[in-house]
Amino acid sequence: MAWAKTDPVAPPVSRGRDVVATLGVVAVVVAAVPAAVLVLPDTSANVVDEAARSLGLSSSGVADLLRATGLSVPVLLAAVPVGAVAARRFGARTVLALGVALLVAGLLAVGRADSVPLVGAVRAVQGVGAGLILPATLVLAWERGGRLAASLWSGALVASLVGAMPLALARVPLPDGAPGAGPVIDWRTALAPFPWSTAVLVIVLPFCLVMRGRRGRLPALRNPERGQLVLPLAPAAGFAFIAVVTTYGWSPGGRLVLAALALLGLVGLAFVGSRDATAGSPLGAAVVLVTTGLLTYPVAAPLAGIAAVAARDGGDASYRTYLPFAAGAGAALVAAATAARLPRDAGRVAVLAGHALMVLATLPALFTAAAHVPVSAHIPAVAAVTMAALGAGAGLALAVSLRYAGVAAALFGLSLCFPAVLTGQLVVLSLQAGWLRPAPTTAEAQLAALTDGYRAWLGAAAVLVVLLAVAGRAAAPGRARARAARREPDQSEPLGTVSTGR
Repeated sequence: MAWAKTDPVAPPVSRGRDVVATLGVVAVVVAAVPAAVLVLPDTSANVVDEAARSLGLSSSGVADLLRATGLSVPVLLAAVPVGAVAARRFGARTVLALGVALLVAGLLAVGRADSVPLVGAVRAVQGVGAGLILPATLVLAWERGGRLAASLWSGALVASLVGAMPLALARVPLPDGAPGAGPVIDWRTALAPFPWSTAVLVIVLPFCLVMRGRRGRLPALRNPERGQLVLPLAPAAGFAFIAVVTTYGWSPGGRLVLAALALLGLVGLAFVGSRDATAGSPLGAAVVLVTTGLLTYPVAAPLAGIAAVAARDGGDASYRTYLPFAAGAGAALVAAATAARLPRDAGRVAVLAGHALMVLATLPALFTAAAHVPVSAHIPAVAAVTMAALGAGAGLALAVSLRYAGVAAALFGLSLCFPAVLTGQLVVLSLQAGWLRPAPTTAEAQLAALTDGYRAWLGAAAVLVVLLAVAGRAAAPGRARARAARREPDQSEPLGTVSTGR
């Protein structure tokens, strides 16, 4: 395909305006991705007693409340494919503005959530807004920001998935169990624990909407791409519905079977999509996004909960409990930025190195278990090593794989990422629930049971990362197509050119 300079008859755009437009996109990516991901954590269980008293709920009503507060995740994962198609059809800025409006509406309505249906509606609206924001920012990064913006988007996604639960727990801590102990927190805070990222997004969004700069060179949406982008919608929506229904009443073993079936379906979709002419990519970006979703949040969130329990029982609950997660988020950003500077022929090795780091992240907790180190003694060190390796590995693998992918492949993989998040959460929470039977009678026994269930998940996660790395390598196109992809112009760079056809 030949590429020519933009038609000279078109109105000229100053270089300064173009730079400002690119900076606006970068600012929106930095603010929007965390704002969207922060709707995932659900800390309502920490304030459920206060919520039940406030709403006048019975024991069955409490179960309905916890289902309602957890609606943001299933709604988000069903909204992402819709947002992906809409961003390509109607423009990323339009979809982004709609997503931000819905997210803001969901946050502002928190104070009026005085019944279980309203709580569910608030969380669902937040999930829809976040599900529109994520694909819209990904398209913006592709059409305006070049390799650095795409890498920044990858790093921001991984960093947000690593840091979301620690931020939520810092705002809505675990109950102390003693009457009058700790600060009094409105239970509705759990519905929107960290709204400041959305406030920052609202401030920077107008700059992105007004300062457009030169048009990117993304191709128009075609029917094959539309079909690939909506392909994950039906299985994702079905899995989300089943996951909500099985929150209570199903045994941990039954939920594990459901998670295993869901994971097989996700990997199958990613494998087939990676070999497709429209949604495929040389390094299997769809499989890498499944791995990212399966490992980041489902590894970081339970570890944050274990660290919070250990800190509470030890009387040392403070912001220092969550410093390892800040290190993991920083490692993700650094690794993603480094990926933008790697030579293009180093992509395959870099993706494998990222997977190796993710396997390494699972080992410290397993080694301490084998050495019979007391749980409370090793949690801070284990969390630091685990989060740093996890953030760096996921950030590197994701940024490199997306660098080689087109926008259709990236959006297709994103549609599979959050179903993988829900799958991983279903696995780890089911394992921990199994280890908590029968119910522990002491705080030490509870911490040990949670940690043992988490270690079982880490052992499974290490095996899954290896298998997914093999699947990604097998799903990637052959060497000839990979070489052809490297010879083509980088689709993530806004060269200010238009296609003249062949």
